[in-house]
Amino acid sequence: MEIIWHGHSFFKIITKNKNEKIIIAIDPFSSELGLRVPKIEADILLISHNHFDHNNKAAISGNYFLIEHQGEYEVKNVLIKAIKSFHDNKEGKERGENLMFTIESENLKICHMGDFGQEKLTEKQSEEIGSVDVLMIPVGGKFTISANEATNIIEELEPRIVIPMHYGLPKLKLKLDPVERFLKSFGIKSLVPEKRLSIKKEHLSKDETKIVLLEII
Repeated sequence: MEIIWHGHSFFKIITKNKNEKIIIAIDPFSSELGLRVPKIEADILLISHNHFDHNNKAAISGNYFLIEHQGEYEVKNVLIKAIKSFHDNKEGKERGENLMFTIESENLKICHMGDFGQEKLTEKQSEEIGSVDVLMIPVGGKFTISANEATNIIEELEPRIVIPMHYGLPKLKLKLDPVERFLKSFGIKSLVPEKRLSIKKEHLSKDETKIVLLEII
């Protein structure tokens, strides 16, 4: 499985099932965000909520299967669960609802938290997410959880790999905290970004959580 980051919360996951390559796009943003919008073709498109920095369907081509509502889905032998949460810590009264996604393929389980804004997971949400191998979590605060709140959720879920997202970037028109604040909470002074993350279940550490920064492609 390969994971590519296009900036903000926009990811492309390339997976295989029965030798068929499947491309999953998550939360494509609009050019209003200030970042370059890549045009990609996908088989599955996941939209966590209907805000301009997460719902640019026009950036995605192909006869894709769209998931933007709560529920459990099986598409091309990929298992996907869309879990209801809130974009703020006031049960959606400020910024509405948000979907978190779990994706199961190649014996791996990925979780993308969208614009999760609750102070912490509810017991039900934690159970629905379950054990995950890779966690994509917002860390920039302001509109989502803060670096410290993200750290607490990571300690609760204990993923093998964490990919921070939705943080301050040079051309971003939203004012978010830099990723360094999140890294500092883990005692990391600096981290060299990777172009893409290629993973197999058997190569994941069972003893520690690894933080991975990705370059924008």
